[in-house]
Amino acid sequence: MPPPLPSGHNAPVAACPVDEYRTRLARLKAAGDTLSRRDLRFSYVRLTVFLAGALLAAGAWGGALSYWWPAVPAGLFAVLVERHDRVVRARAAVRRSVAFYERGLARIEDRWAGTGEPGDRFQDDHHPYGNDLDLFGHGSLFELLSIARTRAGEETLAAWLTRAAAAGEIHVRRDAVTELAAALDVRERVALAGAELRASVETDALIAWAEGPPQLTGLWSRGAAWVLTATVVSAAVYAFASGNWGPLLAGLVVQALFSIPQRARIQQALHAAGGPARDLDVLAHVLDALERGPFASERLAALKRGLETAGVPASTAIRRLHRLVELHDWQHNQFFAPVAAALLWGTHLAWAIEAWRRLHGAHVRGWLRTVGEFEALSSLAAYRYEHPDDVWPEIVAEGAACFEATALGHPLIPAARMVPNDVRLSAATQLLVVSGSNMSGKSTLLRTVGINAVLALAGAPVRAAALRLTPVAVGATLRIQDSLQEGRSRFYAEITRIRTLADIARGRVPLLFLLDELFHGTNSHDRLVGAAGVLRSLLARGAIGLITTHDLALTAIADDLAPHAANVHFADHFDSGEIRFDYRLGPGPVTRSNAIALMRAVGLDVDT
Repeated sequence: MPPPLPSGHNAPVAACPVDEYRTRLARLKAAGDTLSRRDLRFSYVRLTVFLAGALLAAGAWGGALSYWWPAVPAGLFAVLVERHDRVVRARAAVRRSVAFYERGLARIEDRWAGTGEPGDRFQDDHHPYGNDLDLFGHGSLFELLSIARTRAGEETLAAWLTRAAAAGEIHVRRDAVTELAAALDVRERVALAGAELRASVETDALIAWAEGPPQLTGLWSRGAAWVLTATVVSAAVYAFASGNWGPLLAGLVVQALFSIPQRARIQQALHAAGGPARDLDVLAHVLDALERGPFASERLAALKRGLETAGVPASTAIRRLHRLVELHDWQHNQFFAPVAAALLWGTHLAWAIEAWRRLHGAHVRGWLRTVGEFEALSSLAAYRYEHPDDVWPEIVAEGAACFEATALGHPLIPAARMVPNDVRLSAATQLLVVSGSNMSGKSTLLRTVGINAVLALAGAPVRAAALRLTPVAVGATLRIQDSLQEGRSRFYAEITRIRTLADIARGRVPLLFLLDELFHGTNSHDRLVGAAGVLRSLLARGAIGLITTHDLALTAIADDLAPHAANVHFADHFDSGEIRFDYRLGPGPVTRSNAIALMRAVGLDVDT
């Protein structure tokens, strides 16, 4: 049995996150300006060399110069293209790093909503708490947390938020998150995956290509291609030296007769690799960061150990494939295309890609799993680094269900507006009945409890001064909607969800229920009887939770279920014609309603 996971802060990181981000941003922007100037210089030099080469080629064509003269600027131009490409790539990497730190500052300063990936595709109306706790969508927990650059990373993080981990797994994740939180350079390196390719890795399509059957067969044809290429090169050298073009023309004819029947299969092999190579290039950035790190935590060390295939690091193998696809792209250059045809360039590359698939294709599935987990851990680590005041919860592996929080706040509410509250749920008090006026903070309290439970059980810090909880299965009814398409009312949707929660409560893990305005879609008598029966059944199964109500009659449930239930409330008052809330949770039921006063405040003529 793993030991309890203690609460409290880890050792602070070396620098204030805001100061560190701003320092790095200034340095990166200066480097970006330098690279932009270098890019401009390379463009001018390339143009000059190209024009010089064109003049020398014209002279050679007219017979005034040897054909060797144009070779000099051609070779220089090739070198310049390669060096210029390095500068362009470096500048793009700097821009991605700038975006990484700018978004980090936005998260710290509560300006992050709408700047990241909302994870809309993970929304599930039938999930017991996903929509209710704003896990996905604009301004969601997923958008706040995720720095993933691949679909695998996003899918892993989404799975962690929607499925609670066991206490032992939380312990392992926490160690990895703690180590990665201090490894800012590693997380920046992960962010270098192309922003334009973010989350573009189509997992199923990539695995299908990597593990698919060979598209080229018959090794004799690969050997024949090498022989023909060597023959044509030798004939070309002989032709330039002697002026006898006959052998070269004969070799080209034989090459054409050899390659034309295979062209369709060669093109299919080349084009099929284009998308997977680009997708894998995104993975390579993440894998490279993992391979370079001298990680000590159990999970990160295990992920790193699993990356070598045939003695080659995964990132190196992926870059080899990417280079093969880049070489294929050279064929699309109108100046190089004739040379490529003469050298059977595409044929050799297609065979090289097939050899790569035979050697590494079976490992792609494992690489995706590794990248997904590493990016999910990196996302939690970024949150840990950027919110040093958040604490690690204490996970109690045994005993009755409990959720005991001090100064609990909502991580999606800006710090300047967030009002923390204490919440105590245990075997002694399993239920809190939260009453209060409209807009007083009842639903926000439920979301605060739920979202912090999700964070804790995913292996992340929580927004609190302290939190102690057992593993629980979360269930909520905060965003129950009717459905015209499914032909059901809001009340029917609610009782269906509550039936789901009742089934969950029968499971091995206790239920943490968060029920907003329970059964408010029916009459007062049925509502009171139904709510009392459902809650009594849930508490008998060891569940803990909160319900909200603005119906003062429903607060009597706490007395009926005593001593396992208690009333708490949010108060309000009117000041100069405006309603004021302090959002502080107090003991006992609320004693007044603001509904009539609120109607009058907006100009309705209400007679009493």
